[in-house]
Amino acid sequence: MTDQIKKPSLYERLGGVFAIAPVVDDFIDRVMNDPRLNANPAVQEAHHRVPPSGFKYLVTEQVCMVTGGPQKYSGRSMVDSHRHLNITPKEWSAFMDDFQQTLDKFKVPSQEQSELKAIVNSTYGDIVFGKD
Repeated sequence: MTDQIKKPSLYERLGGVFAIAPVVDDFIDRVMNDPRLNANPAVQEAHHRVPPSGFKYLVTEQVCMVTGGPQKYSGRSMVDSHRHLNITPKEWSAFMDDFQQTLDKFKVPSQEQSELKAIVNSTYGDIVFGKD
């Protein structure tokens, strides 16, 4: 019998919560201050309704969970959190540009970047409700 070698999870390859949290911290700062996103009045209001630290906590929880970590996301669904914001495809592109800038800043390897972007892109239909 041969033992199969278990491939490390994306969570493990990213370095766990202590590596993920600073990336989320930088990314959320970018998103919350991006004039391309804050031009949408609903997004601008949502960005200032809650303290950034709470938002960062929930996003860190979610990223850890979806990448294979032990954390459990305790926030609202993506649909419930975004439906009323009328986020457009153009705003989604700005969001993804912010994400790319953060991934590059932290020198996330290309394989892990691809996997993370696939996870984020899988939420498009739950987040984008507006029209350009």
